[in-house]
Amino acid sequence: MSLPQSVLFCCDHNAVRSPMAEGMMKRFYGTECYVQSAGVHNDIEIDGFAVAVCAELGIELARHRARSFDEMNNWGDDLSAFDLIVALSPASQRHALELTRLYHLKVEYWPVLDPTGLGETREAKLQAYRLTRDQIRERMLARFGPATVEGEDGA
Repeated sequence: MSLPQSVLFCCDHNAVRSPMAEGMMKRFYGTECYVQSAGVHNDIEIDGFAVAVCAELGIELARHRARSFDEMNNWGDDLSAFDLIVALSPASQRHALELTRLYHLKVEYWPVLDPTGLGETREAKLQAYRLTRDQIRERMLARFGPATVEGEDGA
């Protein structure tokens, strides 16, 4: 399987699913692929449960700053420069398709559970976030092949 040169992961707020995917992609494939993430909105900061469950895999998300598609554009990130956009929510898929109708790039939709609001206890919430993390990891490894960073098996 060939790795694209650049991937943008997107979801609703760039606070849970897309930062998880960005962190995992960087961890599993190193610098072989340029990776960013964005949300339709950026009205909330990185989710603490997302930080916690990614830390279990040695992926650091605490310094992640949420950003929207609009901010990417304002900061000079050209969406047409990405080879692939992976949407992790229906709203982000619609937004990505709208933004890319003028560009020749591929948009994929990976239906991934939104864990926010699930679970009554801390442990139940963590389990929901782990499920989301693991769904993203499985899709990523199936799509891009085994992790290429030495010592990283994606487990």
